[in-house]
Amino acid sequence: MSEFASVLRSWRNRLTPAEVGLPTGSGRRSPGLRREELAALANVSVDYVVRLEQGRATHPSPHLLNALAIALRLDSGERDHLYRAAGAAPPSPAVVPHHITPGVHRIIDRLGDVPMAVFTATHDILLWNPLWAALAGDPSRLVGMERNLVWRHFTTGHDGIEFDEQHEEDFSADLTADLRTALGRYPQDRGLQRLVSRLRATSPEFERRWAEARVAEHRASRKTVTRTSVGPITVDCDVLTVPGGDLRIVVYTAVPGSEDEAKLDLLRVTGLQDLSAGSAGSATTAV
Repeated sequence: MSEFASVLRSWRNRLTPAEVGLPTGSGRRSPGLRREELAALANVSVDYVVRLEQGRATHPSPHLLNALAIALRLDSGERDHLYRAAGAAPPSPAVVPHHITPGVHRIIDRLGDVPMAVFTATHDILLWNPLWAALAGDPSRLVGMERNLVWRHFTTGHDGIEFDEQHEEDFSADLTADLRTALGRYPQDRGLQRLVSRLRATSPEFERRWAEARVAEHRASRKTVTRTSVGPITVDCDVLTVPGGDLRIVVYTAVPGSEDEAKLDLLRVTGLQDLSAGSAGSATTAV
């Protein structure tokens, strides 16, 4: 058995369903994840996971390796070993990090009473909890560039979300400044370069703001999510930075004792029932 197949099987067997928000069920021969569960978490076929573990599938893509590392909740050292065992170079520090550490996974798992999601430094969504999907929409339905918050904001708008005039201005300015900061930090990231180029060519507003050459960190904001199953909910949005990984944990909260807090509590029940047939029905969902 190859080293890649060996570590993949070992890391799958050590991870319990409860750790990834799946029901334990009965009739398990071992406490670890089943192959079909890992396949669902990594968004690949069960047959491909079988072939990887049997050494019959070689040279998995970096995209798949990243998905496996996230699904298996590997730390950075284990992730790098997975890449090397597959014959691939580990992610360079010169490109935008996408790796989600086990600690960040646990934060999202255990704070299910508030909507939370994890983004890269360039605002690609990586992970979210069910309440986030119930409030803001299921991100698993987004593909390609649509998974990037900045792209959606400047090309299709934020339908279903309302800002007051000042927060609208601040949000647009901060998103643009975030991308410029990221481009300076990760100048070799070709995906980031393509994103900026396409935004400049597609959105006159982004091009105007880009020309201002503003560099800043994203600030807190307030918004009203208008399209929920329980009516409009006004929330405060705070962005927390993960040390060492350059990820962003975005948290929505409502004013304590307010009608918005009561609606958010109700959404935690009714909204998740609406999503029970979708991918956001588990404790956390990753892309």
